[in-house]
Amino acid sequence: MRLYDTARQEVVPFEPGEQVLMYTCGITPYDATHLGHAATFIAYDVLQRRLIDRGHSVKCVRNVTDVDDPLFAKARELGVHYLDLAAGEEARFERDMEALNALPVHSTPRASSAIPDIRGFIGMVLDRGFAYESGGSVYFDVSKFPSFGSVSHYTEAEMIAMARERGGKVDDPNKRHPLDFVLWHPSESDEPSWDTMWGPGRPGWHIECSALALRELGTTIDLHGGGSDLIFPHHECERAQSEAATGAPFVKHWMHVAMVYMDGHKMSKSLGNLVFVDALRREWDPRAIRLAIIEHHYRLEWEWDDTLMPRNAARLEHWTRGGHGESGVVDDVRAALDDDLNTPAALALIDEAAASGRGVHDAAALLGVIL
Repeated sequence: MRLYDTARQEVVPFEPGEQVLMYTCGITPYDATHLGHAATFIAYDVLQRRLIDRGHSVKCVRNVTDVDDPLFAKARELGVHYLDLAAGEEARFERDMEALNALPVHSTPRASSAIPDIRGFIGMVLDRGFAYESGGSVYFDVSKFPSFGSVSHYTEAEMIAMARERGGKVDDPNKRHPLDFVLWHPSESDEPSWDTMWGPGRPGWHIECSALALRELGTTIDLHGGGSDLIFPHHECERAQSEAATGAPFVKHWMHVAMVYMDGHKMSKSLGNLVFVDALRREWDPRAIRLAIIEHHYRLEWEWDDTLMPRNAARLEHWTRGGHGESGVVDDVRAALDDDLNTPAALALIDEAAASGRGVHDAAALLGVIL
């Protein structure tokens, strides 16, 4: 199997041991699952299926970010407790994933479950000299980590510009450098707060995933994934603080899924240009939704349009009418998936086999589509 590695910027062999340790950044549960979310998690689901088919066991952890600014803002708007909002939206997300036939993951830990781990993790970073206290907060000191930027490969100027766009508070006067990022900071009056030796407050976003990954999977992970919008700052900061804390490599292989667009812009809750999975499920077979997602390569951005669902509903019907015997198409599909998870090529192979009357049930099942 060969997969593109974001940090190495090329397609390279992916050669894990018998058990594959995988961490994927999950949802911030303040709204329904949209197609961009689904595209990300279905890509990792197809990868899991092929790894299992190759004889591996997969220990996949997908966190739930239930301590974060957008969740608190939405809870304020609705006048509900943030954990109640999170529980409801997490349940809706799980129903959507089950409908799309995503395999169960090993665990879905919440950030709020990891406060003791986070406090210990921050202590490790401070003890090793990679962080400092200032203004009631604890910050990671990027000047002490020379390889900062090696996941994203952005210049310092590009990183500062992106951090400014993405809530990085580059002008925070308590920081020594604009790219220093918060590990712990004071809470607002209506936000959760925990006591620490640095003062009461709550964790920064990036530290939550590092602490959960270390707790659930250990020091070094085979593959870390998420949407491409997480490359910077989230994954860049995750790697830096994790390796600062442990002194060991954090991730062997970085895999990112491209964004889904609608009306010319990335699907996002802030813009409201969203297609929700639960709404699609009311009109279309979930298997057709899954096909509409995986007809696109995971690394290529794509645009939602109104032809996607009718086309893939017809594809599903076409496959279902195929024969039940298998005629070698499964091995061809395996080869396509081993070529950087080339699901469009896999679908084309199954389309051709179904058109010639050959059986495609086993090949479709490898993609998570049960006929």
